[in-house]
Amino acid sequence: MRTTPNYFDPDTIAKLRGLPLRARHIVEGYITGLHRSPHQGSSVEFVEHREYSPGDDLRYVDWKVDAKSDRYYVKRFQEETNLICHLLVDTSESMSYQGPRAAMSKLEYAKCLAATLAYLVLAQQDSVGITTYSTKVEQDTSPSNQPSSWRSLMHLLQEAEATGKTASARVFHELAERWKKRSLVLIFSDLFDTPEDVLQGIRHLRYRQHDVAVFHILDQEEVEFSMDTTAVFSGMEGMPKVTVNPHQLRKAYIEEFRQYEKKLRHGCSVNKVDYHRVLTSNRFDHILRPFLMSRYSGSS
Repeated sequence: MRTTPNYFDPDTIAKLRGLPLRARHIVEGYITGLHRSPHQGSSVEFVEHREYSPGDDLRYVDWKVDAKSDRYYVKRFQEETNLICHLLVDTSESMSYQGPRAAMSKLEYAKCLAATLAYLVLAQQDSVGITTYSTKVEQDTSPSNQPSSWRSLMHLLQEAEATGKTASARVFHELAERWKKRSLVLIFSDLFDTPEDVLQGIRHLRYRQHDVAVFHILDQEEVEFSMDTTAVFSGMEGMPKVTVNPHQLRKAYIEEFRQYEKKLRHGCSVNKVDYHRVLTSNRFDHILRPFLMSRYSGSS
């Protein structure tokens, strides 16, 4: 009897060659929905007033307000328009980690998620660009809605390697200043940086009125610390090797990790940022479906 392939299982996806194939495999069965952009244009939905500036279209001057205040104000509107999506992928060395129970590394998993969402964005004729970073922006593509851009986006992701230290906050600040148009910014990272610094960078993106969602990519071993024999830990991002007895360290580690994640969750919530904890053992649909459904339902 013919069996149905498991489109969303990391073990299955890990056996497929090439990101384009993996992305199309995961996308199978999904139907994209509508969205709303915060772009200010000329549709019928009024948003607010702002003071008139030379060069503004006189058609949008609110003469009733002018009669009452003796000052010129123009109406601002919200329109349905193309979404601009930036996919921001952490390629620092810690993203290369792959625990014994994982089918792929954190970076490979992040690439699959990013590639899948890029495919979906292009399928609904919206614009998407990809940025990879470690201590600085490594590779960056301008958002495009052309189907031909798919190949260059996949090439960028496939060539990305996990090297160097992490400086998420510095990169977030830089991109917040660089990206002038309001966008949907999707961050794929293990966020192994000082939580306060990371949240400051995210806050800067929100201050620039970007819609931000964080996919916090983690390996199950990093969360559970389930090792039961003495082991030598090879430090990443410049850290030394350390011999550790897991039994002595587990309780303190888990508490430290819990506090670290709690700070990130709370900071994202306060700044109205979607936070998604992602284990590399998770089926892709268990991550994508809640995210896509929340966007479809208009909660973004």
